[in-house]
Amino acid sequence: MAGTVTLEAIREAAARIQGEVKRTPVMTSRGFNERSGVEAFLKCENLQTSGSFKIRGATNFVRSLTAEQLAKGVVAFSSGNHAQAVATAARKAGAKATVVMPLDAPKAKVEATRDQGATIVQYDRLKDDREAIGRKISEDTGATLIPPYDHPMTVIGQGTCGLELMEEVPDLDAIVVCTGGGGLLSGCATAARGIRSDVRVFGVEPELANDWYLSMQAGKPVAVDPSSTIADGLRTPQPGKVTFPIVQELVEGILLVSEQEIKDTVKYLISRLKIVAEPSGAAAAAAVLYGKLPAGIKRVGITISGGNVDWDLLQKF
Repeated sequence: MAGTVTLEAIREAAARIQGEVKRTPVMTSRGFNERSGVEAFLKCENLQTSGSFKIRGATNFVRSLTAEQLAKGVVAFSSGNHAQAVATAARKAGAKATVVMPLDAPKAKVEATRDQGATIVQYDRLKDDREAIGRKISEDTGATLIPPYDHPMTVIGQGTCGLELMEEVPDLDAIVVCTGGGGLLSGCATAARGIRSDVRVFGVEPELANDWYLSMQAGKPVAVDPSSTIADGLRTPQPGKVTFPIVQELVEGILLVSEQEIKDTVKYLISRLKIVAEPSGAAAAAAVLYGKLPAGIKRVGITISGGNVDWDLLQKF
């Protein structure tokens, strides 16, 4: 299925979701550039509909369904951003959404998902299998399961973020993308490398959730234990079957950031750039801000992947 993720498919998705998904701005900052030592271009998906890039994949998937499929509804499993995105895309398409969310999901994300009209089914992250719960609901109701990252239609939709970034700033040396399940990274890598084969692509994940780093080192998907990282959207324990081979082929490496680096970057973005980014959304910026990139890279595209901040958590930073 990974072979269906192409630049052409991403361009088709861009046309499919036009009018439903925002073309988010690319921001620059003299202060960020001086501190990081590169010329940075921040793709602000925190300003996206539903607050994150996830609306791209969800909308692409939902808008590809038939009227009969939409009538049976959709189901998703997510810690928050994919949940909100599927709920939003389903509401706009007139379909019922059921979303499986962990008990410890940020309150703001649960409330926002419910506000979009979705039915919430909660589970214990440490005991239950969210995918199994989602599949069971799909089997029982006939609803279409929309995976958060491990499906070509999801990946293709996420790739429109990278497509827009490369269209706006075509002469980048590298793009840096946060990495949970790998949907955004694999989609953006496909778009960027499809447009310019010499652009360098890096993924970023927390040190406490380093499944991608270990997997790239091992040359195969490696699972890690459930993570306590503050970046809740990057806690996926293992790369996907669809996303891993794409990343393995197109991505140069995975950069790791500490919990403190993530927290400090969230605060820096808010105080200096007036950009509200959730911890997961700030991870790629943290990698650049704290000098994780190889030497010689000058012009860098960075995904600010989401802005759905849990304010109760932020006050503890």
